[in-house]
Amino acid sequence: MARNLNSGKAAKAASIYDVAREARVSPFTVSAVINQKSHVSKKLRERVEIAIRKLNYRPNLLARSLASRQTHTIGMIVPDIANPFFPMVVRGAEDAAQKRGYNLLLCNSDDTQEKEESALELLLSKRVDGILLTKTLSEISAPLSQMMNETKIPIVLVMRTFPKISKDAIITDDYQGAYDAVCHLARSGRKRIGLMGGPRKISNGKARWEGFRDALAANRLTYDPALVIEGDYRMESGYRGGKTSCFLIGPMACM
Repeated sequence: MARNLNSGKAAKAASIYDVAREARVSPFTVSAVINQKSHVSKKLRERVEIAIRKLNYRPNLLARSLASRQTHTIGMIVPDIANPFFPMVVRGAEDAAQKRGYNLLLCNSDDTQEKEESALELLLSKRVDGILLTKTLSEISAPLSQMMNETKIPIVLVMRTFPKISKDAIITDDYQGAYDAVCHLARSGRKRIGLMGGPRKISNGKARWEGFRDALAANRLTYDPALVIEGDYRMESGYRGGKTSCFLIGPMACM
């Protein structure tokens, strides 16, 4: 009985030339359809799309990346994905990226220089098309700074500014938020108001402290440095700060 010696082998994947033959067009037309160029007529586009579905053609993404110098990948570095704030931010970035044909590669820095630089080196070496970065308190080392300058991969800062890296940033108005919060408490008759915030060496921590101080002055309230507690944006830090503030301001303020 005859035996098919090739039965155990995987079927050969269709190439762009196979699609071109099936659709009776040139490989250049197939490439134009795949890359969504506008100069291809509707009739030719439909023929190519039918051939792609029939042959189950999958474009060679690596070859396309090398040719276009694009990876259609965006890197994102956050301090801690376990922080309840960041999952929503990451999900929003991922949804927006996928709508435009990009994938998101996520890294955690744990707010440390070592892990942040390791993540940046990884993303730069993979030639991602852009990086979203929530910057740690630390500076950037000279070798990494040189690597960033050489690759010229655009970086957008998220929640914190750091002009030495990029002037492009997506941030909340931390100053106004702190200012409005103090004014609300002052209108409610509160006289001793404290601040439990982030490190003042980080841009948003500094902005919240400045808004807090200016609002106290605007409402003719006394600024007491003892009531300003500097945390690190982690739950444990908030818990310790909450206990300290209750002790300093008074238990009635924490009820």
